Amino acid sequence: MEKRELEIGDVLQITPEGDQGHWGGMLIVCTEPKSWGCQGYILHTGDFPAVRFDGVAYRRVKFEDMEYVGQLPWIRQEKEDE
Repeated sequence: MEKRELEIGDVLQITPEGDQGHWGGMLIVCTEPKSWGCQGYILHTGDFPAVRFDGVAYRRVKFEDMEYVGQLPWIRQEKEDE
């Protein structure tokens, strides 16, 4: 994906190529837009070894390693933020 302005709640799919290959195909919800991409939590199904705390795995992904999918109307909040 080319660089674009991201917003909190944007959904992106991680590409199977590049630095994030083993995360390929998974969806990430943007919680922090960055100048280089985003930080967010991974949406997955089933048992995934990266998920160790409260069912959430956070990743940082560069623009070239993901594609835009859409926008979520509701995003998961940490308990202290609720």
